[in-house]
Amino acid sequence: MRNPLSTWDRTVFHQVASRHWPGGDRVLPGLSRSANHGVLWLGIAAGAAALGGRPARRAALRGAVSLAAASAAVNTLGKRSVRRRRPLLDAVPVIRQLARQPFTTSFPSGHSASAVAFATGVAFENRWWGLALAPLAFSVCFSRVYTGVHYPGDVLAGAALGAGAAYAVRGLAPTRSQLAPPARPQADAPALPEGRGLVVVANAGSGQRTSTRADRAQEVRDALPGAEVVECSAEEGEPLAKAVDAAAVRARELGGALGVFGGDGTVNAAAIAAVRHGLPLAVLPGGTRNHFAYDLGIETVADACRAVNRGEAMAVDLARFGDGEYFLNTFSIGAYPELVRVRERWAPRVGAWPAGVLAAVHVLRTATPIELTVNGRRRSLWLLFVGNCTYRGLGLAPVRRHDLADGVLDVRAVYGGRLARTRLLTAALTGALKHSPVLGSARERRLRIGGVRRGTHLAFDGEVTPCPERLTLEKENEALVVYRLLEE
Repeated sequence: MRNPLSTWDRTVFHQVASRHWPGGDRVLPGLSRSANHGVLWLGIAAGAAALGGRPARRAALRGAVSLAAASAAVNTLGKRSVRRRRPLLDAVPVIRQLARQPFTTSFPSGHSASAVAFATGVAFENRWWGLALAPLAFSVCFSRVYTGVHYPGDVLAGAALGAGAAYAVRGLAPTRSQLAPPARPQADAPALPEGRGLVVVANAGSGQRTSTRADRAQEVRDALPGAEVVECSAEEGEPLAKAVDAAAVRARELGGALGVFGGDGTVNAAAIAAVRHGLPLAVLPGGTRNHFAYDLGIETVADACRAVNRGEAMAVDLARFGDGEYFLNTFSIGAYPELVRVRERWAPRVGAWPAGVLAAVHVLRTATPIELTVNGRRRSLWLLFVGNCTYRGLGLAPVRRHDLADGVLDVRAVYGGRLARTRLLTAALTGALKHSPVLGSARERRLRIGGVRRGTHLAFDGEVTPCPERLTLEKENEALVVYRLLEE
């Protein structure tokens, strides 16, 4: 079996070498060199992350991780297990040959593995983007035979290994399509073609603080021409709560729904108004992070518009705390509220993401534990985190929720004590985070917090406010109806 395969491999190699390929001499050698060390693919990933939205960043990350996995497999297993010599270059025209010939063994092709791994990883996030990359990936694979550095069998083996690496990464980190939030429980909401009957509050202050903002109201009118749009800006002294409450009254008169275009803080205010007036809520992502919208499966304004047009909705949980206040995503006391405060102070000057990094460095250097009574037990804590429904992720790195109506609070805490930060970091680096005594987690329906020192702050859905001396967090199951696509 080995001889026929080897004969086929060499025959095809010589056929490629001896045939004239129009334009190939000008394009393929340069393309092959550009893919050295994955530079071509990492450049594409960096461009997509910088210029694209969250879906593009997620696709770029998955492609880059798949490439890294494929490269590691090629260099640690493939090339050490099969030490095949590179093809002789006698039959390859000099103009096609690379100026610097590779010195590693020939089997399998690392360039091919990286190309296929990256394109496949991107395709798992968005099949159309993956298809757009397929011709480029194929060209890189073919260029390795064309320039004489690999046999076709090396390329095929590398491509198979690259695809396998992308599948392995997907197995460890499933895509959103694999773990889509369940459309449970479905809820009744009116279908509003072109947004007729929908009253949308567009927060002009949401989004990146250093970028030039488009006309938010016009964005909504373009997407939903039948909707009534109210533009509000807290930066200009317009109370957001008053604006969403007035919009909810108008939506109720129309027998329609309340909509909101903004970030998580804006969505929080609109959710409270929607519950108070018994209205379904349409969430149009227009903020910097849009955690609630993304966990709903609403990544773009177009996603929200399709759900509103079809009248597809589900009921989600709310979490109440303090004096009738709610959070949709997260609540925290300790280091994180201080991080938010520092980030918000720096964001207008340097942008949201750099400000977040600077704030994290500042908090890690200066934070001290706080004393709290949690469910009757006195604790010294660096951080108390509470999620509305269960978050997926490791330890204190919640990623996203796959069920927005599971009826529980996701409670996580970092305990104080001797060398607590060092022990937590060591556990994270060694993969023992789940078993670290510094980290605690639980699932609760109610959480009582007391003994809060004056001057302590809490954060909820990206907003920071002074924390009262005592408060109770509890669930309100399926309290809010939101538009969401149930099927695609």
